[in-house]
Amino acid sequence: MHTDPDYSAAYVVLETDVEDGLKGYGITFTLGRGTEVVVCAVNALAPHVLNKDLGDIVGDFRGFYRQLTSDGQLRWIGPEKGVVHLATAAVLNAVWDLWAKQEGKDPQTLVSCIDFRYITDVLTEEEACEILRQSQVGKKEREEQMLAHGYPAYTTSCAWLGYPDATLKQLCSEALKDGWTRFKVKVGADLQDDIRRCRLIRNMIGPEKTLMMDANQRWDVPEAVEWMTKLAEFKPLWIEEPTSPDDILGHAAISKALAPLGIGVATGEQCHNRVIFKQLLQAKALKFLQIDSCRLGSVNENLSVLLMAKKFDIPVCPHAGGVGLCELVQHLIIFDFISVSASLQDRMCEYVDHLHEHFKYPVLIREASYMPPKDAGYSTEMKEDSVKRHRYPDGEVWKKLLTAQGN
Repeated sequence: MHTDPDYSAAYVVLETDVEDGLKGYGITFTLGRGTEVVVCAVNALAPHVLNKDLGDIVGDFRGFYRQLTSDGQLRWIGPEKGVVHLATAAVLNAVWDLWAKQEGKDPQTLVSCIDFRYITDVLTEEEACEILRQSQVGKKEREEQMLAHGYPAYTTSCAWLGYPDATLKQLCSEALKDGWTRFKVKVGADLQDDIRRCRLIRNMIGPEKTLMMDANQRWDVPEAVEWMTKLAEFKPLWIEEPTSPDDILGHAAISKALAPLGIGVATGEQCHNRVIFKQLLQAKALKFLQIDSCRLGSVNENLSVLLMAKKFDIPVCPHAGGVGLCELVQHLIIFDFISVSASLQDRMCEYVDHLHEHFKYPVLIREASYMPPKDAGYSTEMKEDSVKRHRYPDGEVWKKLLTAQGN
């Protein structure tokens, strides 16, 4: 579906009047064209943030979240979905980066950040508090486990559509040498080509390694079932985004049909909001839940989804890659293990090895695992030179590209 991405981001910087010049940095990931629309939406939300006191915002973070998502006029082009919600994520990610630089967030404080509107039939505030309270048991040991070993990751870098066989073999071989044991392959363009590529990759990684497949929303429901039945011989753990991200009952039908084959359904990277996740869980439409740090309304909304996933006993395996998604989502998934799910069973986080060089605090991968970040904040700050060079349309990189196109 996304055949010509130009990885981009809307970048928000919240400046403060404190003497040390403390700033908060937020992003939302885009694929190029359309980023300017997200920027317009960010500017439309700006009056809700400008000249506000951080203490007042986080003192009623639930109210502030609802203020952004329920703007009486902007809500009409949502609500809580599409461009305006991507912009909300960028703004809130910047607020969380700012707030995270102030230590100490107890469970009750975190719950107070969640807007439970529309999900209380599945998760109440009291239930959320109880989940976090129960997860205090063993928390210290889990923190030590993360510091020592990190959070398990999987790689998507080896098997993009369009790679020639020689490249697939080379990348798989290098990944195996680097200790990767979980691999994802893109499928859905051509069945016979998928069979050939999946056979090549499965032979490369061996039967004991984990293989996942990602269709990026290419199929209708019957087509998804038929296609994956023919790919079942390669023992995929899941098929990701087999159909439209809005088709909850379609995902449920696919999930039911593929269960006897041992194939789970994974989805979430383009789910609009917590309500869609609520319904996916209620409908038993997924076996693996994939949050996105820039699609939902930042940490506030992702917290509600992590807690619902815990209640339904569905593993969270976040979407990452893009611009800064790995940097952000590492915080969410490590928090999930330490303070919510308390489990690594069938859990892993996506990793794509590109564009990290543009971030001041890039992710650290060791032995195919995310190592916990040590710097305060949400790891969203980009290097000043990278921002300057890549800023559209007056950055050096864009000036060269636009000049070349003009010639």
